[in-house]
Amino acid sequence: MHYTINTIAQLKPILIGYRKTQGLSQQDMATKLGVKQQTYQRFESSPHKITVERLFKVLTILGVKLYLSNMDIYFNSQKATNQNKNHQEKEQW
Repeated sequence: MHYTINTIAQLKPILIGYRKTQGLSQQDMATKLGVKQQTYQRFESSPHKITVERLFKVLTILGVKLYLSNMDIYFNSQKATNQNKNHQEKEQW
């Protein structure tokens, strides 16, 4: 599955979903990270407050890869799509 994350708030449900899909509890994740369950719970509740290093550890445990994309490509693609759609609509008139 591919998810586009546009805001930090979207990270929480995605991480929880991946953890549950893997059949892992918060305690399981905490053990794999070498932290207490309460520590992992705080991380999962507020993923924006942890280090990038810890986030990568969590993603690795979950078997999730992080991909970065140039937004200009996305926006230019959307712009071209919209321009093409507008052009087609004008031709229909």
